[in-house]
Amino acid sequence: MDFALFCTRVDILLLLIALCSPCKFIQSPIHFGPLNFHQTTNTSSLDFGRIVFDSPSAVLRPQSPKEISLLLASLSASSSFNKVTVAARGAGHSIHGQAQALDGIVIEMDSLPSAISIHRGGESGSSYADVSGGALWIELLRESLKFGLAPRSWTDYLYLSVGGTLSNAGISGQTFKHGPQISNVLQLDVKWVRAFYDDFDTFTQDQELLVSMPDAVDYVEGFIVLNEHSLHSSSLAFPSHLRFTPEFHSEGSYRVYYCIEFAIHDHQLESTDVERVVTQISRKMSHVPSHLYSVEVSYFDFLDRVRMEETVLRSRALWEVPHPWLNMFVPKSGIGEFKDLLLDNISPADFEGLLLIYPLLRDKWDANSSAVLPDGGGRAEEQVMYIVGVLRSANPATCAAHCLQDLLRRHRRVAQAATDPRIGAKQYLARHPSQGQWQDHFGRHWDRFVARKALFDPLSILAPGQGIFPPTYASSS
Repeated sequence: MDFALFCTRVDILLLLIALCSPCKFIQSPIHFGPLNFHQTTNTSSLDFGRIVFDSPSAVLRPQSPKEISLLLASLSASSSFNKVTVAARGAGHSIHGQAQALDGIVIEMDSLPSAISIHRGGESGSSYADVSGGALWIELLRESLKFGLAPRSWTDYLYLSVGGTLSNAGISGQTFKHGPQISNVLQLDVKWVRAFYDDFDTFTQDQELLVSMPDAVDYVEGFIVLNEHSLHSSSLAFPSHLRFTPEFHSEGSYRVYYCIEFAIHDHQLESTDVERVVTQISRKMSHVPSHLYSVEVSYFDFLDRVRMEETVLRSRALWEVPHPWLNMFVPKSGIGEFKDLLLDNISPADFEGLLLIYPLLRDKWDANSSAVLPDGGGRAEEQVMYIVGVLRSANPATCAAHCLQDLLRRHRRVAQAATDPRIGAKQYLARHPSQGQWQDHFGRHWDRFVARKALFDPLSILAPGQGIFPPTYASSS
């Protein structure tokens, strides 16, 4: 070990001793060798959810992956006495404090210079991108479209980090599908379609019909139309006038409606051919008569559609507010009962936000990921599962602290009932209060998850905000 590195580790050692004290001593930026630590601010304990506020003792804004590596190496070397944990904070949807580190160190990943290099494959090889730093999906999209390429995997919201964890500090590969060989990528258009329903079973049957046609349909999503606000907010980016005027109050009862949206894009089809494909598909669907709407937009505008919704919510001061979200994976056999359970525990008339519900094919999901899916029951029909996202915005002007806690209690009640074997759902992006509940959540996958944690983070330094593993301290030996 050279002398400069030795001095740096001594400096970090002194920092760790200070961080273990009850005093938050960093009042201004402090240099420890190549590491530049900042004092905590109000934003250091904020995430998109704005529900959990765990303040760290220090913030690191690295300029290179080497700084992160040095910090983690120093933490590991001093693990016999230090209790400092580390959370990586990117531009992601941490909704329950997952990107926070109480009295630890938060690494602001957006300070890393982003770099994206596109590598085109040959006729038989896949194209891929080298992505490093705090790159966002929107940046990856813009760069890839220059080459007539598009990433195989996407997020609905493009202003998130490509990798929101510490793995983002290294080089990761993102494979691409080949797009059209055109001089202007905006020539690639999407036919964007919406259809409305007044019956839930018909709504889910048509969604499952669409996902069974992957060669014709490129995108399928759906949502429940709970009220006028729900209808309006979900249609902000849809560039067509919707003549759908539902009657939410009918004969003394409250009614909800449903909407499917799907998209078709294929550069090998002429515009008239795409319209013909839309017509052929729509004839197989059973939506409310005369309430199917189709518009043509650029590929980029379609992928960036959520940004318009964000802009409108920001203008209404409804973006930087608490977001008590609930995300569930639900088996096909339980989706009807789950829908009833959900509607029994929310107030449709004053719901603000989106309520997404759409199917996925199980065999399209990477079974090697750590996300836990509901058991399929071994039946062929259970190859379909549903994602349900209750994406609330809690306006502080109309929903103060007591109201917010009530929403969270309702969501916990829904999650608890839905994970019962009768429905068999699994929660996504959860924050369970005990390791025992996490073990119940993972079920038969728990041992695999523990083994991965032991392999990649044996001292439980990383991601304390997940609340899965308590810190483990090595013995003095």
